[in-house]
Amino acid sequence: MTEGSRHVACVGGIAHSEDGRLLLIRRGTDPGRGLWSLPGGRVEPGETDAEALVREMAEETGLVVVSGEHVGTVVRGPYVIADYRCAVLGGSLAAGDDAVDARWVDAAEFAALPLVEGLAETLDGWNVLPR
Repeated sequence: MTEGSRHVACVGGIAHSEDGRLLLIRRGTDPGRGLWSLPGGRVEPGETDAEALVREMAEETGLVVVSGEHVGTVVRGPYVIADYRCAVLGGSLAAGDDAVDARWVDAAEFAALPLVEGLAETLDGWNVLPR
């Protein structure tokens, strides 16, 4: 989105472990404070989506990732969030930045967590739910 528009360009990362668990963070700030979501955040001026995704994933999870295919885009108020698959290359999982927790979750854990609005339905529609 262009500067000065009412939309805020953001990215989100969809990372799965080898056994199919999904990487989620618990938000420490609004919107969605206390709820679980995909890691991600705003695209800074001059950044590509891929650069923003790598930076945000490192800041929020401590993991080094490479950005993969675009899976889908959601609009939540002023936020336009482009979600991408990503592969973990290294790092150590630890919540950081505006995340108060970060973890790999399986399908049962995912179903029991308080999630940001629409996350489960969106990920189900994209066929990227945890196993």
